[in-house]
Amino acid sequence: MYVTFIKISDLEKHYASAMALRGVNLEIAAQEWVSIVGASGSGKSTLLNIVGGLDVPSKGCVRMNGTDLCGLSEDALARFRRQNIGYIFQQSHLVPYLSATENVMLAQYFHSLPDEKEAEEALVRVGLGHRLHHRPSQLSGGEQQRVCIARALINSPKLLLADEPTGNLDRENTRVVLELLKKIHEAEHFTIILVTHDPFVADWASRLVKMEDGRVVSDTRNR
Repeated sequence: MYVTFIKISDLEKHYASAMALRGVNLEIAAQEWVSIVGASGSGKSTLLNIVGGLDVPSKGCVRMNGTDLCGLSEDALARFRRQNIGYIFQQSHLVPYLSATENVMLAQYFHSLPDEKEAEEALVRVGLGHRLHHRPSQLSGGEQQRVCIARALINSPKLLLADEPTGNLDRENTRVVLELLKKIHEAEHFTIILVTHDPFVADWASRLVKMEDGRVVSDTRNR
């Protein structure tokens, strides 16, 4: 049964010299995996940032699971992000002097209380049980992104947002990361919105949304 989890209505984003979003309307169901594609400057990352509460729209609103994000104060929005959303970016943003376990525990700290055992279990789940105490400089690019997946999911978010999560990886490591993400998604049933310019990455989603010039120009089912 289709249950709307995210409803995006008439979303616009204006900057001083540009209009990044031009009246975007979109609904995303609970547990869907949606890929958003488009050329650089099409508005896909701006849309992702607004849905994730990292930016605010100039007009329109985003409702997530019944909550109007645009009506929240800055503090309330920060709490909502911590409780509901996990993020994976192209750059790992791992703290260089912390171990893999400590980087995952950092996400716990901002959500509730750090738990080393839970952090280690999260890393085992992404295939890094042998790299728990390694720092980012001692990990490959693919391993760093797997730490990011563990960190993003440690607090059991309802929504995972991924912005070019494999942009710095070769094809083999891209496949490994996507297979891992698919396995965890099928087991835990959270919603994924993934931004990419790579057709290979986009095709892992069940739904493909294409943007051009700040607008949604197509919305199709992959399978």
